[in-house]
Amino acid sequence: MARSRALLHLAAFAAAACLLATATADWIAGSATFYGGSDASGTMGGACGYGNLYSTGYGTNTAALSPALFNDGAACGECYQVTCDQSSSSSCKQGVIVTVTATNLCPADYSKPNNNGGWCNPPRRHMDMAQPAWEKIGVYRAGIIPMKYQRVPCSRSGGVRFTINGNSYFELVLITNVGGAGSISSVQIKGSKTGWMAMARNWGANWQSGSYLNGQAISFTVTLTNGQKLTFQDCAPSNWGFGQTFTTGAQFY
Repeated sequence: MARSRALLHLAAFAAAACLLATATADWIAGSATFYGGSDASGTMGGACGYGNLYSTGYGTNTAALSPALFNDGAACGECYQVTCDQSSSSSCKQGVIVTVTATNLCPADYSKPNNNGGWCNPPRRHMDMAQPAWEKIGVYRAGIIPMKYQRVPCSRSGGVRFTINGNSYFELVLITNVGGAGSISSVQIKGSKTGWMAMARNWGANWQSGSYLNGQAISFTVTLTNGQKLTFQDCAPSNWGFGQTFTTGAQFY
């Protein structure tokens, strides 16, 4: 009996150690700077195409990712927990973790070395965070801090939104406020008089189709990078117009 209990304790200890190792391994080393000013007004727009980050719901907890993380726009909308690496810097605000959304690209600057100004040069894992978010974890005077980050699910208020731009034979659809994995791997579009058609990423979170869908209700099927899929049936009515945004009642979790 004593031996059985000992084996159970050993198994429990091994399982706990395994879980701890897994949790620790989830954190990845990188570095972080800040931009956009104390109100983050300089972070509007960006390479994901989200435009005004205040009105689209992303706020000031955002980050521009280095090319190694941005993945040509495939990372747009992803959420990360970020904390300053206290073991490597005295400029950390201890114990603080902030969650940011990827909304922009931090471009490489090959005129500067990777360790002196070229912070976003490949293969560096770097985030240029909105200043209000960065100042939650780092001391302003440091300018750049070592950090650790991990990918986490995104929590969004309200439903997924579709903004339809373009012209009669070119729909450019911006998809925003995406929860769950946050980033999109594929999109399909369907008019009320057509079958399902694959869309292609144009740039950032903008997806394109070359179909004539004027006067038709439009549906979308969105697949996230974690494989989760939702269909948004007739989310744009038949009298939709270019430049309009349609908020759905469905969300990823």
